[in-house]
Amino acid sequence: MGLGIRALIMVSMTIFTLTSVANAAEGTATFYTPPYVPSSCYGFQDDGVMIAAASDVIWENRAACGRSYSVRCIGATNQGVPQPCKDTSVVVKIVDYCPPGCQGTIDLSQEAFSAIANPDAGKIKIEYTQV
Repeated sequence: MGLGIRALIMVSMTIFTLTSVANAAEGTATFYTPPYVPSSCYGFQDDGVMIAAASDVIWENRAACGRSYSVRCIGATNQGVPQPCKDTSVVVKIVDYCPPGCQGTIDLSQEAFSAIANPDAGKIKIEYTQV
């Protein structure tokens, strides 16, 4: 492969990476515990455990129901657990509503929260992207 093509591929990959990062929104996440049904979006339908409740920030009068978000922990919100993040992300489906007064942008299931952060933190800073 010629040097020019390699350079073009590297530039394209860099632009794609920067675009992906630029599209991520920042917020906070908390978690809730079972039972996960009934949910505001789907009643008694069981959607598994990689689920979340949307706050008013993304709820859009039920339009968020069924959307999937990739969520990644980016930091702590308190002094209790200074480094709560795990080096991973999780994809969750919005199945419920986190009413006014919700403590996070996205209220993750306990299992989804545990996949990306130490649950002892209770609340974390996140980046999230609709997928």
